[in-house]
Amino acid sequence: MTKDNPVNIENKIMADIKSGRVKLRSKYIFIAEKLGLGSAFALSILLAILFFSLILFYLKASDNLFYLSFGSRGLFAFLESFPFLLVASVIILIFIAGFIIKKSGAFYHKPFGRLALGLISLVISLGFILTFTNLAEMIERETFRPRPTGMFFRPFLQRGFENRRSGIAGRAISINDKIIDIQTPRTLEKIDISHIDTSTIITLIPGKFITAIGERQGDVFIAKDIRIVNEEDILMIRHGVHEKFGQFNFKTTTPPPGGDPTHCFEGQCPRQKI
Repeated sequence: MTKDNPVNIENKIMADIKSGRVKLRSKYIFIAEKLGLGSAFALSILLAILFFSLILFYLKASDNLFYLSFGSRGLFAFLESFPFLLVASVIILIFIAGFIIKKSGAFYHKPFGRLALGLISLVISLGFILTFTNLAEMIERETFRPRPTGMFFRPFLQRGFENRRSGIAGRAISINDKIIDIQTPRTLEKIDISHIDTSTIITLIPGKFITAIGERQGDVFIAKDIRIVNEEDILMIRHGVHEKFGQFNFKTTTPPPGGDPTHCFEGQCPRQKI
């Protein structure tokens, strides 16, 4: 078999180009493609890092992890409030970033599994570092605003503000032997505590935040167990309640001699008898 002459090959290629069977692409198109892939990769990684930091913030600042303190009875409430969309977004973004690297030819000799592991490690480490800033809290506060940033992130964080079927969290505003009225980021709720031992909340006063597990029956949440929580430990719930209802005005009236203090709303305290 005879080899083609290089001159003949060149002439053949030129003929194909002139006939239109082979089309030349500008080097600027190649540059643009490289820049586009690089930008898409950088955006995917940055969003993955940001979303991972939002996951950590959500778990720390929402009522999600508190339901695990109720044991197996709080599992449904935990799953109901878990940020599945955020977790799925991080996984998808890492996959997209790995796919872009493979498509661009960079690290083509590396197995995809090793690449994915490296990207996951990068996202987790930088996401942890980002949690030491207040960026996640700033983003969470933006979700209450009608601005593009808030509208973009709202679907990813809104599970922290939804009403639950198996769990509930909010600020107590009225307490009696059978019913606790609370403010949640969505609305006012009634918790029926007639079926539980209330010794764990004997110190509960209006203005305190609580979490409870149970089941919803109509407009009332039937509690099976309840906990008083520090409002600093559920920042998302506190921010949501403050945005919906404002600050809680609460004071204790001066008791008569030998009497107990009366807890009431600001401006609604009964007058002292003289």
